[in-house]
Amino acid sequence: NLVKKYCPKRSSKDEEPRFTSCIAFFNILNELNDYAGQREVVAEEMGHRVYGELMRYSHDLKTERKMHLQEGRKAQQYLDMCWKQMDNSKKKFERECREAEKAQQSYERLDNDTNATKADVEKAKQQLNLRTHMADENKNEYAAQLQNFNGEQHKHYYIVIPQIYKQLQEMDERRTIKLSECYKGFADSERKVIPIISKCLEGMILAAKSVDEHRDSQLVIDCFKSGFEPPGDFPFEDYSQNIYRTISDGTISTPKQEGMRIDSKTTVGKAKGKLWLFGKKPKGPALEDFSHLPPEQRRKKLQQRIDELNRELQKETDQKDALIKMRDVYEKNPQMGDPSSLQPKLAETMSNMDRLRMEIHKNEAWLSEVEGKVAARTDRRHSSDINHLVTQGRESPEGSYTDDANQEVRGPPQQHAHPNEFDDEFEDDDPLPAIGHCKAIYPFDGHNEGTLAMKEGEILYIIEEDKGDGWTRARRQNGEEGYVPTSYIDVTLEKNSKGS
Repeated sequence: NLVKKYCPKRSSKDEEPRFTSCIAFFNILNELNDYAGQREVVAEEMGHRVYGELMRYSHDLKTERKMHLQEGRKAQQYLDMCWKQMDNSKKKFERECREAEKAQQSYERLDNDTNATKADVEKAKQQLNLRTHMADENKNEYAAQLQNFNGEQHKHYYIVIPQIYKQLQEMDERRTIKLSECYKGFADSERKVIPIISKCLEGMILAAKSVDEHRDSQLVIDCFKSGFEPPGDFPFEDYSQNIYRTISDGTISTPKQEGMRIDSKTTVGKAKGKLWLFGKKPKGPALEDFSHLPPEQRRKKLQQRIDELNRELQKETDQKDALIKMRDVYEKNPQMGDPSSLQPKLAETMSNMDRLRMEIHKNEAWLSEVEGKVAARTDRRHSSDINHLVTQGRESPEGSYTDDANQEVRGPPQQHAHPNEFDDEFEDDDPLPAIGHCKAIYPFDGHNEGTLAMKEGEILYIIEEDKGDGWTRARRQNGEEGYVPTSYIDVTLEKNSKGS
């Protein structure tokens, strides 16, 4: 369950670079999954061979022990019964002896009494004889019961009970042996999986050793390198020309100096804005040609899109070939299907192929443009090593480079990129006009740079609509501007500004 929880859910289209530390972690997860499988094998072996066997044997032992204890109770009950019979005969013999003694004393008293009649003496004598006979019979019975009890008692303590105890002892010894076998079975079940577990642990160690910090660093560099050229040296602006210039020269040189000042300012602003790790990242929607990205990233994205379009085109081509073959089969064997029924699907496939070819051609043109500018930038970089007075490596607003250095110095910056992409860099420009207003439905903290905090119910001006990224640019009455989440506000746009 832990492996499934932490195993990454990546799609087949995920082509992000794989760091060695991530690959090692995934390999360790796979080894851990195998390790967990071996633990399940041990658990099953324990359940069937150890725990299940112990439970069955314990039930049998309980039944056997109950039987032996019942035999012991029966033997004890039989001995108690013999003792009661012997005790009853003893008491009866004792009682008859006392009665015989009384009869004898009565006979002797009447026999010595001179006033007693002969009939009374004879009657007392007969009573004495009767009691003496009954006492003798009880004596014999008591002796027999006593002999029987002594025999049963000897048998009970020397034969029956020792036999029961012996059976209980043997049963307990078998139980101990069974426990020993289960202990061994537990150890065997663990020992069986040790080789596989050792391989899993060795795989984890190898995965840990495969981590290469230099390769990971290079992957980060390859993934995020922008391709921007560091800004070139600033040219020397000779303000002393105003002292010696003629009236006719002033009309020519003045725009040049202004152009140079404007270009220097924008160059500094753009260079500052490009350092996204240490400064502001330009806000703006993602453009279709990826011109909002740095050159190197733009080239990678365009190449990825071209590869995806080529794969889709290949799928459509295969589908077209399959449809044509099926149509030929239908034409040869009309009973299998109507050839005309495939025509709409075939036409749709051909349309998709044309659309994909156009997309590929368009993206290849953009890619050629990027690669050409990178090559031109490389040539300029070599020339800048020879002549440092010429300003090289200036960027155009869309993140590319112009070929003519003089054009950069004299002319204003070209506005091919989205007008809002570098708004943060031109802080001295006039504020954008409001195109509507909004009301804050929820409060927003606005901790991130470039965002605007707002309270629930606050009214703000809308100066830029949501371009699809979920953010709307707004301005307070005091002039403070920033981006707010579109889902947090209720927007009302002016009728004449919609669609502009």
